[in-house]
Amino acid sequence: ELEAIKARVREMEKEDERLKELQLEAESRLIMSSEAGLFPKTTEEKMEVDQRSIYVGNVDYGGTAEELESHFNSCGQINRVTILCDKFSGHPKGYAYIEFEEKSSVKAAVELDESMFRGRVIKVLPKRTNMPGISTTDRGGYRGRFQARGGLAQRGGYYGGQHPRVRGRTYRGRARLLPWYFPY
Repeated sequence: ELEAIKARVREMEKEDERLKELQLEAESRLIMSSEAGLFPKTTEEKMEVDQRSIYVGNVDYGGTAEELESHFNSCGQINRVTILCDKFSGHPKGYAYIEFEEKSSVKAAVELDESMFRGRVIKVLPKRTNMPGISTTDRGGYRGRFQARGGLAQRGGYYGGQHPRVRGRTYRGRARLLPWYFPY
């Protein structure tokens, strides 16, 4: 029985060595493929990939990457199909990105705009490149600071150093949102 256990331990050690070799080989392949351009690193490479990609909107939630690939395979060789999903629920968001092998495929794919995919009219546009530092949601100004209408308040102070005269009852903080009598 002891010999059987020792033989089993030797087998496990051999398998461990083999797995370590396979892992090193896989890591070296991954490094070589990233150097070959599989994973874009610089902004120029990302822009070049974006010029070969399209945005597909109004995609049916049940649609798969294979179905999208078969819908757009007439446009050219497809490198990657990405269907974006909600990170909390995991459900599809209803749009996808398709990366082609060549830039000329994008023009052919845009011609499929307003075509039917799984009973829905899809929107096909060339993928836009996000520029670092430019945001569509950034409204400018001072974040989290009070901004009066007409620009009277500047950096939290009052224009000209004068405080506005307030007649009657004044409220501070959240009290003005609630009625003057709040029993609970």
